[in-house]
Amino acid sequence: MKNLSFFLLIFFLVFASPAFAQDEYEDQDEKEFFYNEEEETEEDTITREDFWIGIGADTALYGISEMAYGGSFSFGYGSGTSIGLKASWFIASEGVEVLEFSLLLRFYFLGAKAYYGPFIQLMGGLSLLTNRLTNFSIPSDYGSITAGLSFGWRFVFGDRFYIEPSVRGGYPYLFGGGIMAGIRF
Repeated sequence: MKNLSFFLLIFFLVFASPAFAQDEYEDQDEKEFFYNEEEETEEDTITREDFWIGIGADTALYGISEMAYGGSFSFGYGSGTSIGLKASWFIASEGVEVLEFSLLLRFYFLGAKAYYGPFIQLMGGLSLLTNRLTNFSIPSDYGSITAGLSFGWRFVFGDRFYIEPSVRGGYPYLFGGGIMAGIRF
């Protein structure tokens, strides 16, 4: 757990610095001076919606005394506000396995056209819990509604690739976190 926390801290420190870099035009008048209306193209005036897919490494407190670790796959659509789906698989050394399906509703803090930066995400769906010692099966030993709130930050590299670390809290897990890498179209 300490190694994962240390890795996430280093990751935030390394990749968060470009997000706080100053604009190339510090003064609005200087920006207007260099702006040329003739350079604006039709592509700039069209609002481009964002479709994204990603895979991630996640952790959540599904176990009684320790974290459960796993992976996830998610996809979504929309700029500024996104809607999507996420499927996650968690395993705890205590013998607990969880298959989680969630509907996502994401809001970016940077506005209606944003597809990067800080976001808050509402999640809700279904968790299937079972004891690994009795072999995982569907239907599972226990089913539960899952609901939670997540805060993260999307860092975009180039125009298509992204990495987004996030933390979350909710039910039936108490808290968790993860990192996702993906591509946007």
